[in-house]
Amino acid sequence: MINELEAAIGYRFRNITLLQNALSHSSYANERWHNGLKSNERLEFLGDSILGMLVADYLYQKFPDRLEGELTRMRADMVCEKTLAKVANTLNLGKHLMLGRGEELGGGRNRESILADAVESVIAACYLDGGMDAAIKFIQKFILVNVPLTKLQNTDYKTALQELVQQKKNQVLCYNLVGESGPDHDKEFRVELELNGAVVGVGVGSSKKRAEQDAAREAIALLYPDQT
Repeated sequence: MINELEAAIGYRFRNITLLQNALSHSSYANERWHNGLKSNERLEFLGDSILGMLVADYLYQKFPDRLEGELTRMRADMVCEKTLAKVANTLNLGKHLMLGRGEELGGGRNRESILADAVESVIAACYLDGGMDAAIKFIQKFILVNVPLTKLQNTDYKTALQELVQQKKNQVLCYNLVGESGPDHDKEFRVELELNGAVVGVGVGSSKKRAEQDAAREAIALLYPDQT
């Protein structure tokens, strides 16, 4: 079955354990902790950075007349959860995920947050196995085929807040995970957002990313009500 996924990706792994790791959700790894199995969370972290950088580079080169704010919103649309979940569906990635029992019963194979995280993990696996060229080919094939030119759908509150805060010098934003509750298939994360050491927003969500976005949205409403 793993060969089927490699064919869909268009890349043959030298180290197949990297791809297997990319498909291992934390709920699955937690149930098998005694085997030393690792989840895909570290790969997701790496893949998120690689994806953001490569998409930013593409937009910078492709659209020399677009301003920073517009490029930022274009990138946000291209790397958002909904977009990545669509890529996962194109690859039929949900079929190949390794999930814990609770997540399986809770419909995790169709959950956008899990699918999006898995795509980022696969990007990182490609990078670690075949270098930046392998990651670039994946992103060119599945991400850069739909560049939003006019109708930007995604609202990236974290980026919007960063742009507003940077209008003043020496401003420091910090997102802190302060709570995590619920079973593996229905997690809720709680994040506090600090600006220069003071809490300016609290967010909750089904993933850390969603909670951070929610905290940033609350901070914008508090600090910049004219922007909402």
